[in-house]
Amino acid sequence: MLVLITYDVNTQDAQGSRRLRKVAKVCVNYGQRVQNSVFECLLSPAELCIVKSQLLKAMDEQKDSLRIYNLGSSYKTRIEHYGAKQTYSPEDPIII
Repeated sequence: MLVLITYDVNTQDAQGSRRLRKVAKVCVNYGQRVQNSVFECLLSPAELCIVKSQLLKAMDEQKDSLRIYNLGSSYKTRIEHYGAKQTYSPEDPIII
């Protein structure tokens, strides 16, 4: 299933900058960055639980926000892309 993960981490202090790097690293490990704080991830239900757990550990719920959108398996008809950035297929391999 395709999952869209978005986050906003408060970076007004050094701890915030560290949290931002941790959150971004978790997302990079599981998906493709499509905008600065937006990732598309093809995940199984078990992987989604793992990612969610890792993200919740990395963030500060009093200062940061996290949104997870589950687009399901028939996501191809739900995505429209316009503009300069070249699009990709979430099913393509991710090279790390």
